[in-house]
Amino acid sequence: MEKKLHKSNNKKLAGVCAGFAEYFDIDPTLVRLLYVGLTLFTIGFPGLILYIICMFVMPEPEIVEGE
Repeated sequence: MEKKLHKSNNKKLAGVCAGFAEYFDIDPTLVRLLYVGLTLFTIGFPGLILYIICMFVMPEPEIVEGE
């Protein structure tokens, strides 16, 4: 089965960080902490713009019946 990058249903804001975590098969909390840390230590601006872009560009998760 082919992996696809998409937003997650495990959302805190828009599901972007959890979507990356599902794609790379790691804990969503770890991805969120890394994102916040990198955003704060790089003055925040590039990280916020990247998150907003991903929020609009990443597709919604596919709904699978029976789950």
